[in-house]
Amino acid sequence: MAKPSKEAKLGSSRDDKEKAPSLAAQRVKPAVIVVGADKGGVGKTTIARALLDYLAANNVLARAFDTETPRGTLHRFHPDLTSIVDLTSTSDQMKIIDTLSTAQIKVSVIDVRAGGLEPALQALQDTGFLDAVSEGEVSFILFHVLGSSIASLDEIEEIAPYVEDAEYFLVKNHVNDTSFFDWDPVTHRRYFEKVRTAGEVVIPKLNELSYEQVELAGTSFSTFIANKTAYGEPADHSFVLRGYVRTWQSKIADEFDRIHLLDLIAGKDGRDR
Repeated sequence: MAKPSKEAKLGSSRDDKEKAPSLAAQRVKPAVIVVGADKGGVGKTTIARALLDYLAANNVLARAFDTETPRGTLHRFHPDLTSIVDLTSTSDQMKIIDTLSTAQIKVSVIDVRAGGLEPALQALQDTGFLDAVSEGEVSFILFHVLGSSIASLDEIEEIAPYVEDAEYFLVKNHVNDTSFFDWDPVTHRRYFEKVRTAGEVVIPKLNELSYEQVELAGTSFSTFIANKTAYGEPADHSFVLRGYVRTWQSKIADEFDRIHLLDLIAGKDGRDR
């Protein structure tokens, strides 16, 4: 697929680049983290929620964009951080990309709706965003959440043209007891060797009753653990269920630490480690 000209990249025109410093010249380089899958039901929003909790726990300010219009699931649990957008809309693309260098918050998390990952990446290519990533103006991290079916694995080949300069992670989210084809080395090689990845991330399964109670509470995982309501008032959540969520969240934090996510957000090349 042909990429747009460099004139079309972030900043859009030569005149704009002359008037404002490039993103690379800013003191803090923006970082965009996309969480998505073209197959539904793989728990991508759960991972986006866990990611926002992880960033907050590490004192990293982040803003979030939920592309599940008109009512976003991520927005329900993180309303103060999240805007609902349509990535096929030029005006909404501008809300995200045109503000990367000017927003006080430099980390943007985009939760892509089911079936929308390849179109979202195509939009990022068409706007010149991927050129900006290639030139080092923006850090780009992609968490591609896989399902357990061959159809889900087929997405890897579709995504490959867009991730040459991204930190691209294949995510195995154990929403159930699937094996993710680890039992079949031939299948594993057939799909996972088609694209250069930064590695794999494994998300453990959360106790089902704990998950249901967080859903009913309508809060972030961290707020549930803190025994607070969505309004910050004291709650009466089960100690046991909060413990399960705390342990699960700790395991996810260990995974993000293992891949040096904070370093990647800061613009350090994971391929050099």
